[in-house]
Amino acid sequence: MGSKIIHVEVTGKDGPALQKFYSDVFGWSLDTNNPGGYGMERQGDMTAGIGAANDGGAGLVTFYVHADDPAKTLEKVAANGGRVLMPLTEVAPNTTIALFADPEGHVVGLM
Repeated sequence: MGSKIIHVEVTGKDGPALQKFYSDVFGWSLDTNNPGGYGMERQGDMTAGIGAANDGGAGLVTFYVHADDPAKTLEKVAANGGRVLMPLTEVAPNTTIALFADPEGHVVGLM
């Protein structure tokens, strides 16, 4: 098996409304005790995060893939026609992420 999807993020103009929607539809109990009220749902090794878009825009749906060697993975992204949007960045202790676009512009995260 290849690398696993470990996180899915949904952002939009109204984070609390999105949190209510996903909670109501899927029965999730989101933990919003996070910076900016970001709501987290944990299910085994996978998490989902729902909140407001940082720029107040329409938002995105992004999935994050675990990479044992994220720097090497970003090299492969570039070699295969993608582009790095955000370099490796530590966002919490023991949590480093990066964002890239595939050749058609779809945003994917590494964690």
